[in-house]
Amino acid sequence: MKKLLNDPADLVAESLRGLDRAHPELRVDHENRIIYRADAPVSGKVGLLSGGGSGHEPAHAGFIGPGMLDAVCAGEVFTSPVPDQMAEATKKIDGGAGVLHLVWNYTGDVMNFDMAAELAAAETDTTVEAVVMNDDVAVEDSLFTAGRRGTGAAIAVEKIVGAAAEQGRSLSELADLARRVNDNSRSMGMALTSCTVPAKGSPTFDLPDDEIEIGIGIHGEPGRRRVPLAPAREIAQMLVDPVLADRDFTGGGGVLVFVNGTGATPLLELYLMYGEITALLDKAGVVPVRTLVGPYVTSLDMAGCSVSITQLDDELLRLWDAPVATSGLRWGM
Repeated sequence: MKKLLNDPADLVAESLRGLDRAHPELRVDHENRIIYRADAPVSGKVGLLSGGGSGHEPAHAGFIGPGMLDAVCAGEVFTSPVPDQMAEATKKIDGGAGVLHLVWNYTGDVMNFDMAAELAAAETDTTVEAVVMNDDVAVEDSLFTAGRRGTGAAIAVEKIVGAAAEQGRSLSELADLARRVNDNSRSMGMALTSCTVPAKGSPTFDLPDDEIEIGIGIHGEPGRRRVPLAPAREIAQMLVDPVLADRDFTGGGGVLVFVNGTGATPLLELYLMYGEITALLDKAGVVPVRTLVGPYVTSLDMAGCSVSITQLDDELLRLWDAPVATSGLRWGM
């Protein structure tokens, strides 16, 4: 294992110290491993909280700022934060209008966010709602989830809901909007290689050089099937077909197409994949109107990619285009 670290046990804490120095627009509660907007809580605005295991950077901390999230909780690598962290983060961003928990569908995250909402309600008068994001069509259940996993479409949910929160919409309105974007989204991923969790020091799973995993999860969970290495156009077909089979994207105002890199795949290859994916969408009558390409939800050093498609209408398109100022996404500012 070759990684830039001192002691694997200190990796998350030391990374947060670097993040704190690099981003003066954020604040870091190092004891609770909470990252939040420097101007939080914003009076009268619904606070948006997400988070999860570390190792997916820029998710989750890269999406804190005006037009997106107010705070995230950082767990250990691929491990959910604990309820006390989430409850404390909820308090930090409560501006009097309530807090919305945007939860990626992994069993530990769902359970711990539920407990955190109960803690926050018991200790303060904060009103909390939660929306679970579960866009992955690869599996219905896995070792990590009950139901579908939360993957790349969470970026669309967090961006669109973040824009609506800046407009002053209510907690219930934002929760409904988050469910709507999640319901409009589907994702599918693949891996060329495993990742290496620093504490383990060896690949999470064995994947021969001449094989790929289709339907992999962001923590290295098993996919739908293992197949021989194939040309990019065939891999694109393996990703797009299950997504289009699960939802009709031909109506409405077009779609957002998000091609995500899992950490070790260069943009040269991701743009090639975007070209192959959109060629398939063209044939299927699906119209891309917005694009996001790059490593936004990574899996440490895994090589591979995923595709997420979100159906847009005029309102969702306006909210996607609205200004955002985070380290991971920034436009209109």
